Amino acid sequence: MNASGSSRMARGIRTFCGDVAEGFFEIMHNGFALVGLAVVFGIVMLSTRPDLRAQGEERLTTWLTERKVAATGIRPEPGAIDRATAANPGELPREQANVAFWIAKKYRIAPEPLAALVAEAYDVGRSSQVDPTLILAVMAVESSFNPFAQSSVGAQGLMQVMTEIHSDKYMHYGGQYAAFDPKTNLRVGVKILQDYIARAGSVEGGLRYYVGAANLPSDGGYAQKVLQEHSRLYQVAKGRPLPNNTPGLRAVIAPPRTQMPATPPVDATNTTDTKVASLS
Repeated sequence: MNASGSSRMARGIRTFCGDVAEGFFEIMHNGFALVGLAVVFGIVMLSTRPDLRAQGEERLTTWLTERKVAATGIRPEPGAIDRATAANPGELPREQANVAFWIAKKYRIAPEPLAALVAEAYDVGRSSQVDPTLILAVMAVESSFNPFAQSSVGAQGLMQVMTEIHSDKYMHYGGQYAAFDPKTNLRVGVKILQDYIARAGSVEGGLRYYVGAANLPSDGGYAQKVLQEHSRLYQVAKGRPLPNNTPGLRAVIAPPRTQMPATPPVDATNTTDTKVASLS
């Protein structure tokens, strides 16, 4: 083959390659244009069809969740936080924060769940006219703030309510298992305590009823232990520093509980110990 033939062949090859490349780019350009049109069309459809957008988002979320579960072995449950009994103690009012941090340290409890219980005690205390630090003192002596505590005679939860006797009160909260929901147990226990204080005419008498010793010669020192802890908590709430390095009080050994269903309360203003029973 002579030089002119080789030159013609080289030009032909270059022309062929150029045509192929041009065709490829033309196809790619048209392809991208089609993709762009499809995207625009999809956006328009999604903007006019919220149901399609919701379905797409749901499928994408499901796919991403399954990928995450496959990678970590843990299925996400963002709503679990709603079941937690916890709060930031630093966001409580000063009086409540004082109490929460002091109890948390003394009883070796995480301050976050304790903060939620303190806030609840103050809310329920206001509505029931029972001093919130008295409510917390009952919890301290009864269960040392263990929401799953149970006595040998069936008293359960933070306030050690006799669930079988007071089952009617738990019906408003979905049933007897609500006894182990800290806030529900607190509310039921305060209602019982409020009725007993009104019945007895004094806080100390109400505490004797609460422990089931109203008709017994002695309550085993129960009422005095609660009142002593209440006095400490009351002072802490008011900002008076007290040592809290002593071990937490455990439930006292008291006569067997015979908590009776509460009768309609009499006028609570007849209580003889208004300093303890009423809100400050």
